[in-house]
Amino acid sequence: MAVDPDRPAGMLARGPWDPADVGCTWREMPFQAGANAEAEADAAIAALRDRGSPSHDGLAARLVTAAATPGRLELELEPVRWSLRLREDAADSLSALCVVRDADGRWLAGRRAAWVASWAGRWALGAGGTVEVGENPATTLERELQEEWSVAPAQLSAEALIRIPSGLILFVGMARVAANTQVTIDPEHDAYAWWPPDPADWPDEADPALRLMGQLLAG
Repeated sequence: MAVDPDRPAGMLARGPWDPADVGCTWREMPFQAGANAEAEADAAIAALRDRGSPSHDGLAARLVTAAATPGRLELELEPVRWSLRLREDAADSLSALCVVRDADGRWLAGRRAAWVASWAGRWALGAGGTVEVGENPATTLERELQEEWSVAPAQLSAEALIRIPSGLILFVGMARVAANTQVTIDPEHDAYAWWPPDPADWPDEADPALRLMGQLLAG
């Protein structure tokens, strides 16, 4: 099945796939967004710095094409200016989200620090971040989990490609960790919790988008 990046928000592809079955090729030339988009990106990164965020611009990943089968996911990516994802139209920029569940089925949630670029002061699932140029997004999942929570998964799967309304595309993975796993909070978070196995039982601070994600992955 070929995945059309021009489709509206929603599910682009559904796994699961083993990380070893996620193939990735990179174009050499960066995506050209146009003068208006570049100006909006300039303004967005300046606004972040004005509120004290140490965010630095650079190159990240953009989805060009994807082809999914039950046993394989092939991605074609290209470099893209990171700050383009801060605009109202994120131009199919790609981020990785590694959702974490323990042996009891609980979900790791963290409250994002006030200075971060996205979801500042809000609760998010697991670990997430930028796919670096030349990196396979399946590798990004484990890297972000280690950087943000200092844990390694006992089991890791690639679960889905999802476009959110802003045009940002999420490469979503699921990490399984042992019961009573100890996590170490990083500077991007100021609190964490293990939420119940059933998303219907999550606390009020769980954003509706998180509940939808939980229901999707639990199913």
